[in-house]
Amino acid sequence: MSTTQDKILIRRSSKEFINNLLDINPSWNVLDIGCGYSAHKHAKVVCDIQDLSSFYKDKNFIKLSEGNLPFKDKEFDFVISSHVIEHVQDVASFIKELERVSSKGYIELPTILEDNLVFENKKDHLWQMWFDDDNSKLIISKRVQFLEPILTVSSAKKFSKYFRQSMIIELFWEKSIDCDIQKFSKEKFEKLSRATLFRKFFSKLLRDLIK
Repeated sequence: MSTTQDKILIRRSSKEFINNLLDINPSWNVLDIGCGYSAHKHAKVVCDIQDLSSFYKDKNFIKLSEGNLPFKDKEFDFVISSHVIEHVQDVASFIKELERVSSKGYIELPTILEDNLVFENKKDHLWQMWFDDDNSKLIISKRVQFLEPILTVSSAKKFSKYFRQSMIIELFWEKSIDCDIQKFSKEKFEKLSRATLFRKFFSKLLRDLIK
């Protein structure tokens, strides 16, 4: 008998959960898409739009071009897509390709807050995302700048170590990626002041210190 939890095909997760999952399944054929210089240690196949073949001499590196992924249907047991979706032109096709080449995977994305705070994101990111916990659905919309940037990429990475939940969306999916591409509605979000932002940050830091 299926439960409500069984029907959830995409849910919040964490890198720790994913690392443990891959640790106990070393035989899985794992693909890391858009890996840059930090491919997952368990990825057997890694790919990027840059030619990083000389960097990944111990892995099967494939340089990507536009269009569908150069892999067979369900070729992989697990696919990792970390900070890629916000960059792709055809986001719907890309998500379908993730579902086509694997039956499960991990998606890592910037929150709307992180997306707005980083200077470089204004020109590099095309989409913004948030996760609808009530309906277990990834919501995607065209990027909107509603907060003045104050961080560089390197400083944002440092912030993420302490305020990861505020800066990063981490999702585990199985069978399919339930998502909805829609027009961004500013009414759904409060325009965060810097005071509110840092109050949230230090509140999270305090809770971590207490633990």
